[in-house]
Amino acid sequence: MGKRRRVTEEKSSTKRPVVVGGLIAMVVVGGGAFGAYALLGGGAAAEDGSSSAGDAKPVKTGPLSAREVSTAATTFLTAWQGGSVAKAAAVTDDSTAAKTALTGFSKDAHITDVTLTRGKRTGDNVAFSVKGTVSYKGTTSKPIAYESSLTVVRRAKDGKPLVGWKPSVVHPDLGEGDRLVTGESGTPPVKALDRDGGELTAATYPSLGTVLDGLREKYGKKAGGKAGIELRVVHAKSSEDGKAGEKEDQKASDKTLLELSKGTPGTLKTTLSPSLQKTAEQQVASKKKASVVVMRPSTGEILAVANSNPNFNVAFQGSLAPGSTMKVVTSALLMDKGLASADKVHPCPKYVTYGGWKFQNDDKFEIKGGTFKASFARSCNTAFISQAKKLDNDSLTKEAQQVFGLGMNNWSVGVPTFDGSVPVQSAAQMAASLIGQGGVRMNPLNMASVVATAKTGVFKQPYLVSPSVDDRTLATASRAMPSSVQSQLKEVLQYTAAAGTAAEAMSGLGPDYGAKTGSAEVDGQKEPNGWFTAWKGDLASAGVVQQGGHGSESAGPIVAALLRAGS
Repeated sequence: MGKRRRVTEEKSSTKRPVVVGGLIAMVVVGGGAFGAYALLGGGAAAEDGSSSAGDAKPVKTGPLSAREVSTAATTFLTAWQGGSVAKAAAVTDDSTAAKTALTGFSKDAHITDVTLTRGKRTGDNVAFSVKGTVSYKGTTSKPIAYESSLTVVRRAKDGKPLVGWKPSVVHPDLGEGDRLVTGESGTPPVKALDRDGGELTAATYPSLGTVLDGLREKYGKKAGGKAGIELRVVHAKSSEDGKAGEKEDQKASDKTLLELSKGTPGTLKTTLSPSLQKTAEQQVASKKKASVVVMRPSTGEILAVANSNPNFNVAFQGSLAPGSTMKVVTSALLMDKGLASADKVHPCPKYVTYGGWKFQNDDKFEIKGGTFKASFARSCNTAFISQAKKLDNDSLTKEAQQVFGLGMNNWSVGVPTFDGSVPVQSAAQMAASLIGQGGVRMNPLNMASVVATAKTGVFKQPYLVSPSVDDRTLATASRAMPSSVQSQLKEVLQYTAAAGTAAEAMSGLGPDYGAKTGSAEVDGQKEPNGWFTAWKGDLASAGVVQQGGHGSESAGPIVAALLRAGS
């Protein structure tokens, strides 16, 4: 057994015993294990955390005391640090899962010489730091240090304070089914380049961290690099018995945490514009939970992608109700079926009832004797809901799939993406889907593609890596948008950018432009998610600001700034 180490609190000396709730926790000489159970009072505890049969104490309930939280946390951390996996697992509420993860921490991740230092307690949560050494086959090693936290819970059957188990206790990047593994990387590193030949790094462009991980996983071997040795998070992935129909590009990419020895990177060129990417990063940094995409309608090339949160690519993989930006697709459907025409009178009452639900417009406005173009520009919900009775349950689904290329689970962008979802629904949910609520789910990449299709009349699957690199086939639409529909759709989008809800954000960007605003209600949120999608010339962009309120005020300025920058 290696040197014994004690779990210490912040600023405490490593030569002193841990003080928890006024009691001194002593190290058992010769065993390297922490005398944890003495702190809990009473007799010895079994390894699974249960008390002996002779203990007939009443079950304790209610909030945990500071002493209970500190004692449980210190007991767990000291046992883990000392290599006593079974004892550490026994003071969690899922000893089986904890034992597997803690065993993997040393055997799979090859992390040794572990020191755990307990930090600040906040209620039932306890922060702690982890320091250790990652070694691989005696040939290479590097130190590792990171911060984590745990939560103490009270077990219902006996009131015992235990560490509430979840994988993130071991490392904050671990989710259910994920593992820490040290070894030869599954794929060689990739040196990703922008469209001008400059190197793309997460240090320069923080939003690209997940994108670069995805590029490496898909193209590492194809780009001609050589794998190195690294510690990484291996994410749980669907295999043959996983989700039906899941495509490769939807799987989360493994994440490198520490590189022990460098591999030789291959080179991969992307479609990203360095200037637009920089602007996108700056724009989302000014908002919380903002995401944006810029693409070229004529080709499908993605020019920029950015997210306020660099740890999850909402712009490509988010699954959110798009609100009124979905009315672009619904308008194409209504025009295609002869249920709406840009310059013809169209109903926009205060209320419409369908399927037992009562729908209304923002601030309960109505437009009397107005055209469909006027209703679209002001984002009149009832103008769309009023047509639900004339549609089949699958009408919107077919329009989205066949004309806009959405929801077919077949985009091959070059990195993981969610391709949108427009499920077949009935009654009130079907009506709600017409205005981007119900079961409809999109992300900025999807909605940038939607406005690009509206602009050109032809669906071009967005892509980040040219299909010529790996001879992959891009998705196509099965049905062309009729020219009469496309001309009217452009007209209503242009009018919205010039005189509708998008006018303020799009000021000065015309005349070759068009836009649609949106806000999507989300249960439990005080403010809706704000959406905005627009084109200018041969640029199309879409953005969302979660809990941002109206899209014209939150996402609109982000999208407009990118369209200006690219002009």
